[in-house]
Amino acid sequence: MGKYQKNEEIFAQGEIAGAVFYIQKGKVKVTVLSEHGKEAIVGILTQGQFFGEACLNGAKLRTASTHAMEECLLTSITKVTMIATLDAEPKFSAFFVAYLLSRNSRIEDDLIDQLFNSSERRLARLLLLLADFGKEGGAKPVPVILSQEALAEMIGTTRSRVSFFMNKFRKEGFISYNGKIEVHSSLLDAVLRDKPQIKEEE
Repeated sequence: MGKYQKNEEIFAQGEIAGAVFYIQKGKVKVTVLSEHGKEAIVGILTQGQFFGEACLNGAKLRTASTHAMEECLLTSITKVTMIATLDAEPKFSAFFVAYLLSRNSRIEDDLIDQLFNSSERRLARLLLLLADFGKEGGAKPVPVILSQEALAEMIGTTRSRVSFFMNKFRKEGFISYNGKIEVHSSLLDAVLRDKPQIKEEE
């Protein structure tokens, strides 16, 4: 088990992949660097999630970089140990499979989101996910600490559009913004009820 400070690198794209990580506490940012040097955020991982598990499927090198977004407590499990544990511990194996199925569903939801929803709805959904709304256990939503540029990258739009929508959400009372983004339950209500404030148009 290891501690990582805010912005500390956990592993880098291109490094040898030899371990799986489990997040005990904190948030982890996953980024990919293109051949032309452009970096893009491809995921934000939170407590209770695994990452780096591609090594179990034969990946030799890391295909992305990961950094702690805040102070993190992570458990590192070597590939050999992980495979042995999955083989010997049925409960852990079931837990890991459940996680993979959940992640697969999230990826499918993300794809549908990109294909069919407006950038405004994609932003609303992303803010709700980052604030932990709907997480099992009913935990109190946590503040979102991401720049508008990062949010724009993650939903595939421009920073100016994100700025416009953020101001709109604030005026509607869906969020508060003072350095950290506080997401209110009214945003979830608007998305679920398909209220006119969250439109299906650009």
